[in-house]
Parts: sequence; structure tokens; C-alpha cells
Amino acid sequence: MKDLRLIETKGIFAAKGNGLTLLGNQVKVGDTAPEIVASDNTLADVKLSDFKGKVVILSVFPSIDTPVCATQTRTFNKKATELSKDVVILTLSKDLPFALGRFCAAEGINNIHTLSDFKFSNFGLEYGFLIKENQLLARGVVVIDKKGVIKYKEITKDIVDEPNYDKAIAAIKEVL
Repeated sequence: MKDLRLIETKGIFAAKGNGLTLLGNQVKVGDTAPEIVASDNTLADVKLSDFKGKVVILSVFPSIDTPVCATQTRTFNKKATELSKDVVILTLSKDLPFALGRFCAAEGINNIHTLSDFKFSNFGLEYGFLIKENQLLARGVVVIDKKGVIKYKEITKDIVDEPNYDKAIAAIKEVL
């Protein structure tokens, strides 16, 4: 088995203009979405395949305790109310599940599923979002259709940039 920690991608993601290295496999549109295992707010393992037959949005960010990450989570929670029941939004970060649960409870966020990649960095490595320098996840969005094929992928240019919500939603509407 190939060690995904040895695959490095430079020049596509930065923190306030300072280049960072992403570890793992850079998935692309048209790829079959790799299976992942992450932790929900109760520490239970959740698999991507648990949502088979749904269109899945993966909203990825470094830490819920930062303004841009909080905004991204609030925005996708609001957009979830405008989408079909065939769409599920999963947020992924390296935050502890308790922090994600606390944030959602305080903010009234209940239209999305929060998942933590803290245990295994499984998502970060399988999708190429793991930041080598700090072991957090890069910011971005992945849209996966009902058949498990990646239809949209964005890694923002900089950690301070919000993802392009309109493009992600347009990708969803194309596959519904």
C-alpha cells in the first residue's frame, strides 16, 4: 500500500500568502470518491458509504474556531435548507468532535453533519487536503454524485478565502 504521507503537492494552497504543502492523493473531477472514515460528535465512526445514493457535499476547513471556518459552516447550513432531500452536507475538519458539537449547538446548526478527521487523517490523505506544516485540513469543497463520482473539487488559494459557494451549488444542481 502506498504511503499517502509521502505524496506532496506545493503551490496550490497558502496561509496569508505563505505557501503550504498538501499531503496525500489529489483527487480530481471524474475520480471515484475514495472511502473515508471520520468521527461524528459522539466519536462514532462514520463512512462516506453511509450516504450512498445521496449527493454529498464535503465542506472542508481547518478549524471551527476561526471566523472564516465558522462562516463557511453557517453558510452551508443555510444552503442546506434550499437543497433537495437527496443532498447531504458533511463538514470535515481536524477539530475534536466535541468542539464541532459545541459550535453547532451554540449556533443552532442542524442541517449538516459535522465530522472530524482527527483520528486517522483519513480524509485529508485520501483527498489531498492534509496540510503538512500544521496537520490541519486545507479549505475547500468536494461534490460527489449519487454514484460516488467526484463532480466538483475546490481547494481555495488561501486559508483566509471562503470557497465558491455558487460553483459548488451549481455542481449539485447538475447532478440532481
